[in-house]
Amino acid sequence: MKNVFKFDTPLFLSVVFLLILGLIMITSIGVPKSIALSAPNILYPNCSDANVDCYLLFKKHLIRLGIGILAFYISYKLPIKFWRKIATPFFGAIVMLLLFVLIFGSTFGTIAQNWLVVFNTSLQPSEFAKLAIILYLAYWFSKKQAYIEDFNKGLIPFCIICSIIVLPIILQNDFGGTLTVSIIAVAMYFMAGAKLQHLGILFLVAFIGALIVILSVPHVRERFQGFTSVNEECIEDYCWQSQQANIAVGSGGAFGKGLTQGVQKSYWLPQASDDFIFAASAEELGFFRIVFVILAYFVIALRGYEIASKLQGSFEALLAIGLTIWITVQAFVNIAVNTGLMPVTGITLPFVSYGGSSLISCLVAVGILLNLSQNTSYHENNINRWGNRRTRYPQRGRYRRA
Repeated sequence: MKNVFKFDTPLFLSVVFLLILGLIMITSIGVPKSIALSAPNILYPNCSDANVDCYLLFKKHLIRLGIGILAFYISYKLPIKFWRKIATPFFGAIVMLLLFVLIFGSTFGTIAQNWLVVFNTSLQPSEFAKLAIILYLAYWFSKKQAYIEDFNKGLIPFCIICSIIVLPIILQNDFGGTLTVSIIAVAMYFMAGAKLQHLGILFLVAFIGALIVILSVPHVRERFQGFTSVNEECIEDYCWQSQQANIAVGSGGAFGKGLTQGVQKSYWLPQASDDFIFAASAEELGFFRIVFVILAYFVIALRGYEIASKLQGSFEALLAIGLTIWITVQAFVNIAVNTGLMPVTGITLPFVSYGGSSLISCLVAVGILLNLSQNTSYHENNINRWGNRRTRYPQRGRYRRA
């Protein structure tokens, strides 16, 4: 029996599962925020009031999901050579957009100034910057394979490329986006065949830079202080989010309180439908259900790595690696924040959180990844692969030209 699909089925089904879960949880968790947004001037709003829309977030998310599915389909159908061709202009356009945000961007009541208001809706260019850095680095590494191990022609240009897109994000106070983009870039550099000594230099510079930011930027310092004191009595705002997220996860127990029955989302846990949707979902679903979310991201990581290992071209393989790293690293950083294992970073849970830019950009990424999977023999062996049980691993530096 052969698989009827021409792409990686487990990867596709994992994303579909997360999208459906996100729709359900935003419907359940988003009621308090929907009420606040639809009736900000009503003293005691309730869902029976004609002026109150308890499903405002659900309706908005459904529209964004529709746009995201269309973007997914287009990115899936476009040939890979198209993405190679637009890598440089797309990178340049995103950099210009990030600089534009520094002047005309909005904060929407947060510390980060990284939103643009377009046609009465918000756009977050830093989400699409992740796709831009992946496309450009995959293209650049595939052209510069002979120089990747060279300090002057490999490491220095790589640092310049990353700085061009990372610095505007830092200046927007979007440190979650900075972390994600940096991890993506360094991981792709490693997979392209970078020297360990050069990676060591990068980690040292990153550590010093992070230390300077933590010590000099008040709200970043407060977040780290809150992270270290999350289990103590919280009397400051900077530790409130982590503490309330821990309470939400812990109070869910094994089987959860049930859909719509969560308490933290209503009064204590901020951004319950956005950055902290994992914690709010854990309260309602419980451990034995929320663990399937974690498993879904593990499946995406494994299948993405498998796709990359079987692609022949260096651009295609590095593109697959970059896209996989983006989705899974962002997911596990978000989960780590929600469970108190990392300081608050302000990044969304891919495919699940409420947020149009994140949802659409991630669906574009998975569309490209599924397109890449068509160019491997993997889809032919999704179900009947018992004849060859050997595990395949790409060798480090396999993308380097001989």
